[in-house]
Amino acid sequence: MRETDRRRPWRTTAAAALAASLLFGGAACGTAPAETRAATRGGTAPVAATGPVRQGEVTRRLRDLETAYKGRIGAFAVDTGTGRVVGHRAHERFPFLSTFKALAAAAVLHKARTQDPGLMERVVHWTEQEEKPNSPKTKGQGGPDKGMTVAQLCDAAIRYSDNTAGNMLLKQLGGPAGYTRHLRSLGDPVSRLDRWEIELNDWKPGERNDTTTPANMGADLREVTAGGALVPADRARLVGWLRANTTGDARIRAGLPHWTVGDKTGSADARANDVAVAWPPGAAAPVIIAVYTYRHDLTAPREDKVIADTAAVLARGLGLAP
Repeated sequence: MRETDRRRPWRTTAAAALAASLLFGGAACGTAPAETRAATRGGTAPVAATGPVRQGEVTRRLRDLETAYKGRIGAFAVDTGTGRVVGHRAHERFPFLSTFKALAAAAVLHKARTQDPGLMERVVHWTEQEEKPNSPKTKGQGGPDKGMTVAQLCDAAIRYSDNTAGNMLLKQLGGPAGYTRHLRSLGDPVSRLDRWEIELNDWKPGERNDTTTPANMGADLREVTAGGALVPADRARLVGWLRANTTGDARIRAGLPHWTVGDKTGSADARANDVAVAWPPGAAAPVIIAVYTYRHDLTAPREDKVIADTAAVLARGLGLAP
């Protein structure tokens, strides 16, 4: 029996608990039955929005942030220790941008463990024509006498958001379609990747290509960093890459300055994203956070601070100090 099959029975029960608790505040997060299940993957059903969970405050504060930001914020957070969840527009679609690379590395680790031993140490080569902008680690390294191992490509894709590395990981998975199939194996019926870097960044509101939702991305990230989608050694390796990320200091990390954070950012024009596995001080169980933003004027500069502020609002909504 596959690991994903073993996890399925509790998902329907957890989805019912989520719907009963009205955790996301209805219209504020655009709940839909198929997507609601995504918020409950990981083994712990969410609790009702009472006690330390303050969904109403989260909604109010993030609406105020959206007004000041002149844009849209999609946010999701789950405390894996308690199952408490808060969100805002958690089931609306936002472009993946480079956040897809965290799950690509997880998928490659899973393939190496279950189908292709030795994959992580295999050297990959590429041509100069395959090199993409914003590729600080792979630039000039793909010739026949050079190349990088798949493990090095995972490190480059996550820690430096290297675009050529991201594409080389996609090649190991069968391209965007193979990546999407892996998301389905995690129980994600919504998220999809349709194109390669850098074309996947071309997006306008309302489009479905190359999109996820904060709830589904959060659930996927939970599966690979705190759930059973990866064996412990591979999970630790992935979390190590995320914790060593060099691109996220002004985003979720800035909003949770006393936490231990592993994250993956995504950026393009007026769009800025960050997803993270994060530990409050002294906590054994992490909080999974996904924040996606874009300005209504897609020619406007993106803003990191709105992500930091959103992360702090989510933490308070869960009853945790940012």
